[in-house]
Amino acid sequence: QVQLVESGGGSVQAGGSPRLSCAVSGYTAVMPCMAWFRQAPGKERETVASLTRADTPYYSASVEGRFTISRDAAKSELYLQMSSLKTEDTAMYYCAALPRSSDYCGSFRQDRYNDWGQGTQVTVSS
Repeated sequence: QVQLVESGGGSVQAGGSPRLSCAVSGYTAVMPCMAWFRQAPGKERETVASLTRADTPYYSASVEGRFTISRDAAKSELYLQMSSLKTEDTAMYYCAALPRSSDYCGSFRQDRYNDWGQGTQVTVSS
């Protein structure tokens, strides 16, 4: 059974640098391709960052230069290092996965992702 569990969220001051983690289990053989998404109150869920099969990162314009996505295949964990947080970064953050064999690795399209975590809340105060 595939399971994705996010952690690392909480209340943070603007300008802070928390790191989110996503522990992955249930995928056989290799770690899946993964991405981070977020949903702010009253807004639609949006893509934050993704990793291609070659581990090339892609970022939304709103977080480019402030967030870093990475993974540790040995630990089956995905990370999102956040920095220079702004109040508008307040949201529920989700990790999602799709099989590494997929042609859609690195996609920003949410409907390409098969499995999702429950989310971790990040609240940024000024």
